Amino acid sequence: MTGTLRLYSLLWWCLLPFAFIRLLWRSRREPGYRQHLAERFGFYSLQLSAPLICVHAVSVGETRAAEPLLRALLSEYPDHHILLTHMTPTGRATGKALFGNEPRLTQAYLPYDTLSMMTNFVQHFRPGVCILMETEVWPSLIEACKAAEVPVALINARLTERSLQRGQRFAGLLGRAAAQITLVAAQSEADAQRLRVMGAREVNVTGNLKFDVSVPAAMITAGQSLRQQIGDRPVLLCASTREGEEALLLSGYMKATLPPDLLLMIVPRHPQRFTEVAQLFENQGLRVARKSQLRGQPVPADAQLLVGDTMGEMFAYYIACDIAFIGGSLLPTGGQNLIEACACSKPILLGPHTYNFAEASEKAMTQGAAIRIYDAAQIFKVTFDLLLERERLRNMSQAAQLFADSEGGATHKAMALLMANNVIGQSMRL
Repeated sequence: MTGTLRLYSLLWWCLLPFAFIRLLWRSRREPGYRQHLAERFGFYSLQLSAPLICVHAVSVGETRAAEPLLRALLSEYPDHHILLTHMTPTGRATGKALFGNEPRLTQAYLPYDTLSMMTNFVQHFRPGVCILMETEVWPSLIEACKAAEVPVALINARLTERSLQRGQRFAGLLGRAAAQITLVAAQSEADAQRLRVMGAREVNVTGNLKFDVSVPAAMITAGQSLRQQIGDRPVLLCASTREGEEALLLSGYMKATLPPDLLLMIVPRHPQRFTEVAQLFENQGLRVARKSQLRGQPVPADAQLLVGDTMGEMFAYYIACDIAFIGGSLLPTGGQNLIEACACSKPILLGPHTYNFAEASEKAMTQGAAIRIYDAAQIFKVTFDLLLERERLRNMSQAAQLFADSEGGATHKAMALLMANNVIGQSMRL
């Protein structure tokens, strides 16, 4: 173990009291942060039999992206058990919604990245392979896996230019961790090149797993039901909005010229903010309804805003809308996943900040599925124009579906890469 890694692990130990306080603070609005606390510090009562595949998906987006890979692993390796780990309660809830009835998949929290905790984690579960999703390069975890001769794969990997520049400041730590990863399946060639610069060795381009996520039949039914509750009104969905964006949307909405029957639907990214967002609009005198309170009844005809305050129903919200603005892109947080909206054949509006999905965003715009907007006022102006130009709206809808269909296949490529490198098979012989 290098001195840099020792210093990194010591820093984590110094921060643990503050991490614990932060858990308790966040649990005031999101009680899930008080559950399974021991797991976050490397203590587990779970006993799982080998052979075991560990897949780490930190939160909601990574868990949804991992779904097709997890299903492929369950199918291809019927004698294996899967341990799906997370860092957030919403990620864990998403995993439960997707795989709650799967007896060969168990969920847990990954501990904080101190070397002793990660060593406890690896020694307790003794995984044959550890698969990390997207950006989850944890130096102590990777070091613990190396010591136990557990191969590590980084799947659906992405690395923005901004993250690369930050990472290069800690090249002795992150570069060493990247170099110890057995193989990397990157989303794009640009991601692959940046990962190589960071120090990763076996890097291949397999595409984005999120294009392989199919719309569940139950969500299609739920979306159609919600659309019936709304009626014939045009619907603008603002999906996965981040803190600060709703205030911008409210300001733009109050100044905009809009169809009188337009229903604005907002689904905040984080559930603890559902009530806060509803109150923000109510305080301006707008009539607000909440999805959780409809209970199968029609959306009130005078409602101007419908807050999507339910978990695990994003596909249903996409199906019920006419146009979707993808949140996280008005402010510099990098944007959220636009692929689910494409899979539901919805015209897309993207803000200026989409570096988390840079390649997909550019392709969607090039193929006519998405339009770039630069402020909240423009969201409503473009929505008004599109609702008047029904032919253009239909063309964007068709382009979105074609885009989603044409980009699939990443799961097959990632599985082929894992099997070709014998990562899972090799791990079972260690």
